[in-house]
Amino acid sequence: MALTDAAAETTLRREGESIRLVALSTADIEAGLALSDAAGWNQTADDWAIFVGHGHAIGYRDAAGRLLATAASLPYGTRAGWISMVLVADAWQHRGLASELMTACVAHLRAANIVPVLDATPAGAAVYARIGFEAGFEIDRWQWLAATTGGATTEAFAPTEHAPHTAGITDLDALAALDRDATGLERRFLIEGFLSRSGTSAWLTSTGHGFVIARAGRRAKQIGPLVAEDADDAIALLATAFALARANADRVFLDVPRDRPELAAWLEAQDFTRQRPFVRMSLGAAHPPTLGATSFVLAGPEFG
Repeated sequence: MALTDAAAETTLRREGESIRLVALSTADIEAGLALSDAAGWNQTADDWAIFVGHGHAIGYRDAAGRLLATAASLPYGTRAGWISMVLVADAWQHRGLASELMTACVAHLRAANIVPVLDATPAGAAVYARIGFEAGFEIDRWQWLAATTGGATTEAFAPTEHAPHTAGITDLDALAALDRDATGLERRFLIEGFLSRSGTSAWLTSTGHGFVIARAGRRAKQIGPLVAEDADDAIALLATAFALARANADRVFLDVPRDRPELAAWLEAQDFTRQRPFVRMSLGAAHPPTLGATSFVLAGPEFG
């Protein structure tokens, strides 16, 4: 989606310098990636391509054409849309660019009667609460570093009654339907994008009622989303995905709702550690965000 004509190229003055508000295109993916790399984030060029191709990705550019700041909103059907990728180059921080881009993303979604949703850090949550976002459930990002050794083995924790089997793009319909049932969102394009990438692995439970996707990131393998009927199936799926990452000595990130204590206990037994918390927030919804009964691992704070 593009900016409206009126906002497509707004020129502002900041401390004697001209900057322009612009819609991002595929030509901006590398510049956006440089910003997320500088922030230490895990997004890839493929992730940026999703925001540009399926969302409302905007940014500020200076007179020389350099990308200074970004933000994106990503609608999932007509019910809700994610706001993320709010990034500002170091030299331009604390000048209000992030707030302006965030406001533009909120306005874009609300103009389409789509509820804005985001996963916020504690510092961000305090800011978003002041503009009306309501907090829902809490999330922890867990990490496993390839240099870590010892601890329990995945085999000791993985149930075997419903051993997962490999899935792929031919299973898109099934995975998209399971994801929709778990989240209440239409994210077929997102699941398809994940499955189509080099470096992605996916598994389905033998019953066909759960799945997990593991994809390559800039800093670590990202596990999620993971949908399952119960905690035992969720751990079986997670154990399968982690076993492959561990065999390849990959670092691993995953985002787990705090209301999943069985997964937290399993992760601790595998030497995972908590990296940082998030909280899911929404603006103008009938109620704060709630966790679906079959949602165990999220796709990441940028995707929900």
